Amino acid sequence: MNETQPKAQKAVLKTGIPGPKSQELRAREDRYIAPGLQGFALLAGIVVEEARGSTVTDVDGNTLVDIIGGIGVNGLGHSHPKWVGAIQEQVKHASVGSFTSKARVELFEQFAKHPPAPGLNRVQLYSGGAEAVESALRLSKCFTGKYEFVSFWGGFHGKTQGALSLMGSEFKDQIGPMVTGSHIVPYANCYRCPLALKPDSCGMACVELASKQARMSCAGEVAAVIVEPMQGTAGNVIPPNEFLPAVKEMAKKLGALLIVDEMITGFGRTGKYWGSEHSGVVPDIVTLGKQFGGGYPVSALVSRDEIVNTKPWGNPSGSSSSYGGNPLAAASVNAALKIIDEEKLVENSRIVGEYFLKKLKPFEDKYSFIGETRGRGLFLAIEMVKDKKTKQPLSKNACQKIFMACLKRGLLTMAYAPSFRIQPAMTIDEKTVDHVVEILSEVFSEAEEMGWKSLD
Repeated sequence: MNETQPKAQKAVLKTGIPGPKSQELRAREDRYIAPGLQGFALLAGIVVEEARGSTVTDVDGNTLVDIIGGIGVNGLGHSHPKWVGAIQEQVKHASVGSFTSKARVELFEQFAKHPPAPGLNRVQLYSGGAEAVESALRLSKCFTGKYEFVSFWGGFHGKTQGALSLMGSEFKDQIGPMVTGSHIVPYANCYRCPLALKPDSCGMACVELASKQARMSCAGEVAAVIVEPMQGTAGNVIPPNEFLPAVKEMAKKLGALLIVDEMITGFGRTGKYWGSEHSGVVPDIVTLGKQFGGGYPVSALVSRDEIVNTKPWGNPSGSSSSYGGNPLAAASVNAALKIIDEEKLVENSRIVGEYFLKKLKPFEDKYSFIGETRGRGLFLAIEMVKDKKTKQPLSKNACQKIFMACLKRGLLTMAYAPSFRIQPAMTIDEKTVDHVVEILSEVFSEAEEMGWKSLD
């Protein structure tokens, strides 16, 4: 496992963060770049010089440990040498176009070794997650002849209009109207149960409510129910294993397809190859991306023959994408899938993820503002709260101070939000985890001494 990426990585700081060279380059960029860059990049203020494994080195020579992982993209670790070699070799020969390439043939053959479920054997390639989700929505309409969709509170499937309409958060405020026929129902976020129940005795009451809501609010034209097996953007939320089968049954009763969005959870992130494997559910359509391409922007839709042959989706150019499946993208995916298998990164996610969670668990008793730690594989989260009983989240200001305290010590995190997501490279090792936990302990102990009110 983790044969070719460095181990026992640590932060090494030579200047303050951000350093003078980073500040100068950022100032130059700020003259031109539009606002809206990802929050952690804006807060950190660093300019990257190079990155390897679980570390990023900036132009000032500071090496920082990265547990953001490109928000799930960096499954192989930064600049994995086998992946870099495959990209270099392919770009010398061909990089664009929809023609068949040897790399794409090998990609499909490699993918077929680990399908999301038996029978899901047809793959279409795209350049981004939202693009694959939009295609899944179109395919569902074509197959069912219906036009409505059901999604979940906390869900995130992209920022294009169809996917945006299914987003279960306030992100879409002031950018409506949304697409007609979009319905959003409760998700099994057991830490903050939508019905204020206990997971060991609720009987999946949230899905029962979701089913009733769908029946009452829909017009009987539901094409698909779309769900993340574990929610990423909502805070790496992990539902009970019973949840996904209940959602599958809900979709069946609605006469709808089940789309499982595995963008973040696919390819070993949760300690199994697919997030849906934890519950044994067989989806009708799967969307995937992130670590699928090893860092290259590529995504995909997977379904079965009966569904993908539906027209007009299945017509020539009916489901295509200008960048989807080009030789360079295909080479990147082919290399990534081989590395995941050869270096046993699914197993590494499970083993190191369990180790990481075991190290984080004591935080729940040690710190008054840590409400919960949770994880499946290297899909982890820490809930930061003002009060453990009410579970009121820490303020944005307090979270950003914790983010900056980690940054000052050379740790790149997503601690800027109260549901603090942790999803490092799947190549990370236990000694690097120890270093991460050491920094987090130092920051949290300092915050505990100050009290969250002073952080506000």
